[in-house]
Amino acid sequence: MKEINIARVLVKKRKEKGVTQEELANYMGVSKASVSKWETEQSYPDITLLPLLATYFNISIDDLMDYKPQMTKEDISKLYRRLSSDFTSQPVEVVLGECRQIIKKYYSCFPLLLQMGILLLNHIELLKGSPQTVTLIEEARNLFIRVKEESGDVALAKKALYMEAYCDLATGDANSVLELLDRTIEPAMPPELLIAKAYQLTGRIEDAKGVLQLGIYQNIVVLFNYFPAYLGLCIDEPAKFEEVLRRALNIAKLYDMRHLHPGVLVGLYICAAQGYLVQNDHDRALDMLQQYAEIVTSDIYPLKLHGDEYFDRLDQWLIKMDFGQDLPRDDKTIKRSMCDVVEQSPVFAALADNHRFKNIIGRLQSIRGSE
Repeated sequence: MKEINIARVLVKKRKEKGVTQEELANYMGVSKASVSKWETEQSYPDITLLPLLATYFNISIDDLMDYKPQMTKEDISKLYRRLSSDFTSQPVEVVLGECRQIIKKYYSCFPLLLQMGILLLNHIELLKGSPQTVTLIEEARNLFIRVKEESGDVALAKKALYMEAYCDLATGDANSVLELLDRTIEPAMPPELLIAKAYQLTGRIEDAKGVLQLGIYQNIVVLFNYFPAYLGLCIDEPAKFEEVLRRALNIAKLYDMRHLHPGVLVGLYICAAQGYLVQNDHDRALDMLQQYAEIVTSDIYPLKLHGDEYFDRLDQWLIKMDFGQDLPRDDKTIKRSMCDVVEQSPVFAALADNHRFKNIIGRLQSIRGSE
């Protein structure tokens, strides 16, 4: 992640030109030791010498410095994982301070800015209702706006637009969300179908199968993001509520989501439990919480995106995604969140004295203790 690479350029260009350190030093009017220090990164040339150096090698000053205020996809992924882990082991303010320094340093690396904004949002719960929460959401929102307006990358800008709307929703600005996204709903045109067809036409049948598996998998995950939201809106229609839940659970069973991607299934059980509480059906609410607890306390850690016997070509495609097979939060944060969503939610306060609920809480606390 080094931005200024003048030492490497000097060595390369000097050897290409066939001159010694002493010859370059004589031309520049400095000592041979100075040139040696430049090339071993012990020091940098004085800024007033840069035009002369660039002229000598017939390159621009930018080429001479090889200044790259960017990070590779791999570096961004590694940094994200490291900071996500730091959020669970260091004071939040310390990690936030480092995040802000990195953002300032790489303010023109738009893929990084997008992921840093997502990182902030994924760990905002660590502030536990602090007034800083709104400030942090605004910080993330400003990063998304910068990416959207200045990156020049259509795909990146589209992701940033969605995340900007997410920030607006988190702060209760529903009108802004509608203004940003209401006109973006279009017929789905999945690129996987075209890519798979192109692979097929070029004889790459295995690649065609793999990309289609990825498309099926991603759309199933998206489907399980829709189900809890729709279920929540159907609470006042018990028959519809039951039908939505029945179909969602049938699809979950069909694709074995409990093992394939348990992270998207647990949200369905939490939403179903909340819905049954509103309908005053405590037994069914407890049934849903029991299912939730069985999943989150089972052997699903470390949580990774992966294929299975059906999605047997998926793993090789998942590693090409932004975070590969890792989730955007580490296991410690995920476990804590899975406990808190039940234990600290006022929605479930009505069950506080129920023995089944107490057993569920005890079971959930066991994974917090395993951090």
